[in-house]
Amino acid sequence: MSSPEDSASSPAPVAGGNWKEKGSAPLYKRLIPFVVAFVLVGYVARKMDFHAFLVALSHLNYVGYAVFTVGWTLVVCAGDSLGTVAAYKLTTPNVRFGQFYVMRGASYLPSILNHHLGQAFLTYLMSRFFGIPIARMAGATLLSYASWMGCLLGCMAIALPFTPLSKMFVPIILVAGVLYLVVIGLAPARLKKITFLAPLFEAGIKGHAFALAARVPHLLVLVLGAWVSFLFFHVDIPLGTAAVYLPILLVAVTLPITPQGAGTRDAIAGVFFASFAPGGTEAERVANVAASTATWTISNTIMCIVMGLVCGRIVSRRLADLSTEVKLGEETAAKSP
Repeated sequence: MSSPEDSASSPAPVAGGNWKEKGSAPLYKRLIPFVVAFVLVGYVARKMDFHAFLVALSHLNYVGYAVFTVGWTLVVCAGDSLGTVAAYKLTTPNVRFGQFYVMRGASYLPSILNHHLGQAFLTYLMSRFFGIPIARMAGATLLSYASWMGCLLGCMAIALPFTPLSKMFVPIILVAGVLYLVVIGLAPARLKKITFLAPLFEAGIKGHAFALAARVPHLLVLVLGAWVSFLFFHVDIPLGTAAVYLPILLVAVTLPITPQGAGTRDAIAGVFFASFAPGGTEAERVANVAASTATWTISNTIMCIVMGLVCGRIVSRRLADLSTEVKLGEETAAKSP
């Protein structure tokens, strides 16, 4: 993690040091994703053979799966960090990959509840360590969002022509992407003056292209990890089919519909991949897919908790050290004639 000397300036104060948004959403709104997850899980449960589900879980190589999950989590955090750093470096050029990896890992804990909550926490950490005003740092996070969604939507635009949905969605995706780039290229003066949007226009089309290219390894690791996780349950998805449908699945579970994609992943995967699962009946095949997706969700959640706690502890120490250094610097400046 960087010291104050590595940063552009001393850390900017952040509203009481709280990274959470003021006036958080009412309880019933925060519970909606959990209710949706419960409904979707119930829908999948009604379609599957519960005995086949238990059999699939009993036949899993748990040691091999655990080793795979740990290794995949470390690698996917590296890919995630690489793609996100590429976007953040345009605003915080002093950020290093190693220090950001720890901050990204720390943000995985709040991400369990909501992906955007994790992004908000990461934005706060970047603002705190590099002295960037929180509004401008949020703009850099928006650029990271743009690169990630551009990567996902680009994959969907490539994949959808091989599905019955191509006539409906491909034109929408392409038009939306072109319109966004036109706005970035024109860089209207009124929009450029908005602190939150300024990093997007400063990056320009070239910066967007760079951030998008840097995000591709992250997507590849995500797709490969999901594909291998199905193989552990003998859901043998052909590579071409996986290349078409797994990015679509990733888009769906990335949306803030349910925590960690619980229920969303199970329902969509059952539709896409049940035909490639073992079983003599549709209910048995759905059960094998559900066993795979449920195990993947639970194992990922556990790894996010572990990663978040370990990296969060490191970040907390660095924040404490940084606060001490800033305080000493202020005291020294006050004593100076």
